[in-house]
Amino acid sequence: MGALYCLSNFCTLTTNSTRTKRRSMQTVEIKVKMDCDGCERKVKNAVKNLRGVKTVEINRKQSRVTVSGYVDPNKVLKSVKNTGKGAEFWPYIPYNRVQYPHVSQVYDKKAPEGYVRNVQAVPVPNATEETFAYLFSDDNPNACSIM
Repeated sequence: MGALYCLSNFCTLTTNSTRTKRRSMQTVEIKVKMDCDGCERKVKNAVKNLRGVKTVEINRKQSRVTVSGYVDPNKVLKSVKNTGKGAEFWPYIPYNRVQYPHVSQVYDKKAPEGYVRNVQAVPVPNATEETFAYLFSDDNPNACSIM
């Protein structure tokens, strides 16, 4: 029976490129401006009819839509945009998860309370800090003469 199974793999007409891969369970968060119950209902109906959606949660106060299921994030975003609402992926992360919360472009007036914009920036040290670090580093052989 094992030999027939191996031969059947060689004789099949389907290839790996035509087989669909199974999507993993994921959560997609989208920022959508919603003003009323009608807007909320319109967005919820557009998203819940997608294939693979398990749950849809809407927080109108934060303008946030959370979709969980076996879905493609780009398809969810496209479905929300087709309702006529401006939508983008959720650009905010909690304040305590940012490495440098005081870097410019992190604070956003439109961000919900406790959230900041997700910016992967590294602060640039001042020129004076670099000079002092060079004067007293082990790489500088004349560092002792300054003392």
